[in-house]
Order: sequence, then structure tokens, then C-alpha cells
Amino acid sequence: MIKLIASDLDGTLLQNGAQELTPRALDLIHRLTEKGIHFAAASGRQYANERRLFAPIRDEISYIAKNGSLCICQGKVISRGIIPDDLAFRILRELKKERHLEIVVSREDTCLIEDNDPAFVNHIIHVLKNRTEIVPDITQIQGPVIKIAVACMSAGPELMDRYLRVLNDKFGAEIKVVTSGNIWIDFIAPDANKGTALSALLNTLHIRPEECMAFGDQYNDVEMLELAGTSYAMSGAAPGISRYASHVTDSVEDVLEDLLGRLT
Repeated sequence: MIKLIASDLDGTLLQNGAQELTPRALDLIHRLTEKGIHFAAASGRQYANERRLFAPIRDEISYIAKNGSLCICQGKVISRGIIPDDLAFRILRELKKERHLEIVVSREDTCLIEDNDPAFVNHIIHVLKNRTEIVPDITQIQGPVIKIAVACMSAGPELMDRYLRVLNDKFGAEIKVVTSGNIWIDFIAPDANKGTALSALLNTLHIRPEECMAFGDQYNDVEMLELAGTSYAMSGAAPGISRYASHVTDSVEDVLEDLLGRLT
């Protein structure tokens, strides 16, 4: 029996660049929680951003934020990942060499960006609606850093793959470097990912992995998909993601509705 559902957001529960959940999605999750099934939003987004998205039911669910660097259950932090300062600033100095890349540094309470591109600043503050601090030099901030993300705003798939290979060659031995959505590459705190955060959540709630269902579409979802007893890759997922899932679906909402129908 499924007792917990964990879902990625962008490209999974949020389709086609949507920045708001559908009323149907919120209703289905609410009805599932009423049936005693826990729900966890699992995203590269910040915790405050996730709570905004789920505003009508925000206190009914758990949160895996910043690709697993932060996991919060019933308002309490149950796991946290931090990038060591030396590694974080080596990554930032390297990223700053590429002037066309936009960098977002996440601390637990906010994200930090530079004011280089008005369109990017607008995207972070007004589209994603992140808690944001604009700084003059991203390499001069103070930690602790829980995630670094770089946006390749004008990059196509081939250029993204090249960036990913270069960054993995430089830092892959020290930190996990993964795609997250169509324009993002994320550096995830060592020993932190959506899978480790989901494991902490399952332990806290005394739920076995085989009683968990998970949804995802990118390589930052792999560990979560592998951990869950029932897992779904989205039909439009990044190449190869379906290998890590037990099923493929076009719609998280359709799967949730089917599950709810089997419970009534």
C-alpha cells in the first residue's frame, strides 16, 4: 500500500513552464492526505517557494527543497546538506569565468544573485518568486551554502551537455553536478540528494521505501526514483531517466487520480 508520494515539480507536476499548480493537483493531493497518504514536494526550488506553490495545503505536506539539501517535515528540518566553503567558492570563481552564465547561490533562508541581466533577475524574483538578495559579487558572499545553480539562459541541449561535461570534469569527484530542468545545472551538497532526503523523511514517518511512490523527469531525480518502490518517469523526461523508474506517465495528476480511485 502506498503511504507516501514524492514528486518533482518543474517538468513533472508543473508542466510546460507553469509556475502555479492546477486546482486539480491541489485537490487531489489534499484528498490523498485526507486518506492518510503523505505527500512531499521534491524540487530544486527553495523551501519558501515550494510553500507558496502549495499555499492552500502548505501545512498538510512535507518538503524536499534545493534538490535534497533541505528536508522539512511538520515544520521541522530533518536533514540538511552544506557545501564546504572552500569547494563552494572554487566553483563560484570557475563559473564567473563564463560571463553569459547566471549564478544562483542558495542559503537556507534566501538565494543570492548578481544584477547582470534584467530578464534573469525578473525571472528569479517575479516569475519564480524566490526570496532573493542581490549582491555585487557572488564570489564575496558568506555561507553556509546549501546549493549552487547555474542558468544557461540561451543554451540548447548540446551546449548544456558540453557545460555539464566540463563542470563534471572539474568538480565531479567532489560534488554531484546534474541537470535540473531545461536551462539549469545544479551543484548539490555532498552526500545530499533527493534520495537521501526522501530516505530521512521515510525514516521519520516510519514508512518503508516499497510503500513510497515517486515522480521525476531529470537526473536530479534519479536517487529518489531508485529508492521508491513505485516510480514514474515523465514521458518528456531527460534521455535515460526512464531506466531508473518502474513506469512512464504523461501526467502525475492522472496517476494520483487513479490511486485515489483505488482507495475509495
